[in-house]
Amino acid sequence: MNKAWTRTEFEAQLRARGASYHIHHPFNKMLNEGRATPEQLRAWVANRYYYQINIPIKDAAILANCPDQAARRLWVQRILDHDGFELGGISDPGGIEAWLRLAEAVGLARAEVQDLRHVLPALRFAVDAYVNFARRAPWQEAMCSSLTELFAPEIHRQRLASWPQHYPWIEPAGLSYFRQRVSQARRDVEQGLAVTLDYFVQREQQERALQILQFKLDILWAINDAMATRYGVNQA
Repeated sequence: MNKAWTRTEFEAQLRARGASYHIHHPFNKMLNEGRATPEQLRAWVANRYYYQINIPIKDAAILANCPDQAARRLWVQRILDHDGFELGGISDPGGIEAWLRLAEAVGLARAEVQDLRHVLPALRFAVDAYVNFARRAPWQEAMCSSLTELFAPEIHRQRLASWPQHYPWIEPAGLSYFRQRVSQARRDVEQGLAVTLDYFVQREQQERALQILQFKLDILWAINDAMATRYGVNQA
């Protein structure tokens, strides 16, 4: 049996999987390098909405399987981040609402996004596979699958830096989702990483964690594959 990695070594192994993150996918690179047409941007926003609305469903499934009160108290914030909340006089419309405002900013009607008419079958299949994994896996494994957030702040920063320059026709307020997620993703990473480093301590477990993270990376890559196949990728 191989010797277990130290926490530092294990974290480095997890972070190394960033080479497979969809920031490197040709469809995403096209978007962030300013080569997308308005129609391609709208298609991306409309299709990714299906992923957005399933994030809190996925997290609710994780909580339903989690007997650890301390872990639930931290993880429930993710549902509030996306669904929004009104508590004690504080109101936050949430990430799903922010995504709908992005949809409107790129020229989509709210209703056509919400009724999912643009969602591609392959994309729906990939997202559903992720939600089903979260429902069936041990809660620690399901939390581990969230660690694609290790790489998320950079993709949001790229959009915030490049989209106003390349797509000045998009109303700047529509980009608020990406601004919110830069800080939220950092906090989410701390939570998911702590659970993963604490639970996956044997080498076999650690290698299982890498497989789980790769599964989630493959889901995100498959989402982009579906859109690239349907809407094309414009070359530089």
